[in-house]
Amino acid sequence: MTEHPAQTSVRPDLYDGETAAPARPVLRVVHESDGIDLAAAEVAAGRFLDALGISTASESLRGTPGRMARAYAELFSPRPFDLTTFPNDEGYDELVLARRIPVRTVCEHHLLPVVGTAHVGYLPGARILGLSKLARVVEHFACRPQVQERLTKQVADWLQAHLEPKGVGVVIEAEHSCMTLRGVQATGSDTLTSTLLGLLRSDARSRGEFLALTGVACHP
Repeated sequence: MTEHPAQTSVRPDLYDGETAAPARPVLRVVHESDGIDLAAAEVAAGRFLDALGISTASESLRGTPGRMARAYAELFSPRPFDLTTFPNDEGYDELVLARRIPVRTVCEHHLLPVVGTAHVGYLPGARILGLSKLARVVEHFACRPQVQERLTKQVADWLQAHLEPKGVGVVIEAEHSCMTLRGVQATGSDTLTSTLLGLLRSDARSRGEFLALTGVACHP
């Protein structure tokens, strides 16, 4: 597994019919892994349950190891996507912010669910991004065992590197089952992390606008 798995290809439909000059290549973002062996995962899940004293002999539990294997395979398999960008012909230089993007991942320490929302924004440079791609990038890095701090920084760093905006901001608010369902059992608690880059970090006005629009500035 690599931190920024991606490969670039040029689609024929992106050529200019008059000049025959290629437009900016589309970045195809794919997840690199060593492959998923569902059969082996199902056997391991069955042994795991047996080791915990949970019998899978009954009709209702007989298929549980297979369901566990398929569920985790889905959680660890982000969908490929094209990072679609467009020329910023109008010179738009104000904040673009997608709020309340769903986040689902699993804590890498306990493999228990982490569920929340992400707020992702950027100050455009030469190009603007298809809005759905902000959610796609969040999904791409969330579909693997994670810690929230790393996830927040990976999304921001990746957008900064591939979009080259004037600034990027990412805020994630999430509930960790490893805190609420076990251990301290802090029911109702959530965790907030943020990464600010470029002008959203260095310029007080831009930073304040971003945090206010995400609601972070209103938190006690």
